[in-house]
Amino acid sequence: MFILNTNMAALRAAHRLLAHTVKNENTLKMRWIASAATASTQPAVHPDKRKPKTGILMLNMGGPETTDDVHNFLQRLFLDKDLMTLPAQSKLGPFIAKRRTPKIQEQYNKIGGGSPIKKWTAQQGEGMVKLLDELSPATGPHKYYIGFRYVDPLTEAAIEQMEQDGVERAIAFTQYPQYSCSTTGSSLNAIYRYYNSKGAKPNMRWSIIDRWPTHPLLIQCFADHITKELSMFPADKRGDVVILFSAHSLPMAVVNRGDPYPQEVGATVHKVMEKLGFSNTYRLVWQSKVCLT
Repeated sequence: MFILNTNMAALRAAHRLLAHTVKNENTLKMRWIASAATASTQPAVHPDKRKPKTGILMLNMGGPETTDDVHNFLQRLFLDKDLMTLPAQSKLGPFIAKRRTPKIQEQYNKIGGGSPIKKWTAQQGEGMVKLLDELSPATGPHKYYIGFRYVDPLTEAAIEQMEQDGVERAIAFTQYPQYSCSTTGSSLNAIYRYYNSKGAKPNMRWSIIDRWPTHPLLIQCFADHITKELSMFPADKRGDVVILFSAHSLPMAVVNRGDPYPQEVGATVHKVMEKLGFSNTYRLVWQSKVCLT
């Protein structure tokens, strides 16, 4: 049996996505460029010293870097009404966070004391803007910003920094391949609330990449990873291996409201298996049911 965690694999897949977004009056498109023929001939300048023309806000849930960050992470998570609704949430959310903190800290200690998501997001961001500067110098310089929902750097702080940097064009780029109102939707709502709370309009022109569940490079990355792991099995047993695609679950109340996430995860799985020629039996399973105790 081979298990593919679609959440972690998506982080690796995002590193392979070379996106140049183009916005016209009515549509947002993704242009995937295979050549760097238009690369800038200007002398290289350290990214931190340049005024960015285009800012890419990399949206994600985030994760506690250290065990000391766990409580604040959980408290923000349980207070997020886009993610879940609880009775008397403003009081119950902090109570649940405090109660769960020791257990979650223990779990993080078992994997090194914290989440690596900020490190990997930063590495992907650095690679992304370097390629964008080469592929699309007309929209550069490009700068990435990390916007997490529940841990620093928070989405609101990232937007404020983008405004201070004088970014002309902002791209909200979700790091979730499949859209859900509880993940990407929550991050987009945070952008709206930031400006609404200030009673001001953005100085930047915003574009949105809100999902990419069947993008060819995502599918290819998953397929390559599965093929590599299947090669570890004896040739005469390889066809008998059952592939489990493990995705994060959603409350049924969210699903019943019409959230597209389950269908988009299913579309990703189908495209991956189609790429593999449906070589093996496979199942899509769900993980991480939220428990309030």
